[in-house]
Amino acid sequence: MAPQSMFRVAVLVSFSVLLTVVLGLGLPALLNTLMRTLGLPETSVTECIVVIYAAFVLYVATPRIPRGSVEVKGKAVLITGCDTGFGLSLAKHLHALGFTVFAGCLLKDKGGEGAKELEEFGSDRMKVVQLDVCSDEQVKEAVEYIRGNLADSQRGLWAVVNNAGVSTFGEVEFTSMDTYRQVSEVNLWGTIRVTKAVLPLIRRAKGRVVNIASMYGRMGNRLRSPYCVSKYGVEAFSDCLRYEMKTWGVKVSVVEPGNYIVATGILTRDTVATTANKLWNEAPAEVREDYGKSHFEQYMALMRSYCGSGEKDMTPVLDDITDALRSKRPYTRYNPMEPHWWIRMQLQLENSSSQAL
Repeated sequence: MAPQSMFRVAVLVSFSVLLTVVLGLGLPALLNTLMRTLGLPETSVTECIVVIYAAFVLYVATPRIPRGSVEVKGKAVLITGCDTGFGLSLAKHLHALGFTVFAGCLLKDKGGEGAKELEEFGSDRMKVVQLDVCSDEQVKEAVEYIRGNLADSQRGLWAVVNNAGVSTFGEVEFTSMDTYRQVSEVNLWGTIRVTKAVLPLIRRAKGRVVNIASMYGRMGNRLRSPYCVSKYGVEAFSDCLRYEMKTWGVKVSVVEPGNYIVATGILTRDTVATTANKLWNEAPAEVREDYGKSHFEQYMALMRSYCGSGEKDMTPVLDDITDALRSKRPYTRYNPMEPHWWIRMQLQLENSSSQAL
């Protein structure tokens, strides 16, 4: 888990205290009944709860234990989706740390502002690449460019950060199949397409694959099925790839940001209005009639309320990605998110596991 802010530590420790009280009231009787049923002596539940509570607090509050750092000098990283948001900020951050950055920008050939800003660095360690992750041809061309511009191609490419992504919303019956395909084409198939293309170079470097998923890659939510489907896929792909790459010494990490709408500008009132009109106008007449306009408007108002929400500072996400790239023993997953989202994700995962059993 990422280093905790004081606020997050306070919230999670408070949650652990509440959990301890609940367990303290119900667990002793349950465990003692179980022990009697098994014909064993009754156990000291109080001591067990104290130990569990202490372990939880230490897990939450203890700073990240140093796990060694790799040398940055001479290492190159490909980042996708550098036009805006996390990608743009990460490209500048990694460049400042000394990495050579290949910044993939969708709008480079169209004079995009993000690409221009990075090109203005005028640095031989900041290389802006035209890259549409949905295009086999552009991905192939980008990899050839990278291969030809590495300081030492025999050492390979240290890492790829699959950051390019899109988001949308809408209830299932209002969401077209084309929308499901378009979102997954970028978020999931784009991640797979780019990863497959650069894996030979990364294997050569015994490097890193860092995939940007989301908290919605591990829990569902109303109105977000297209996005959740794509990010669940990124999680599954990453886990499978991790098993395969262990033999090659390649580390695979997943970063699961929480709500960073304000920081990234991924959702605005204009995009909500445009998407809402499209959803309503393209929905089948039967769906519009059954759901009703008032129901639809209620949920669109909910989406508008999200536009000003979330973390304003991207630093937790950038720090986690950096740790995944620099640590000798990176984590499998990083969770840069607000405390209430982290708690909800744990509870939903536990609930899903219980239902599966």
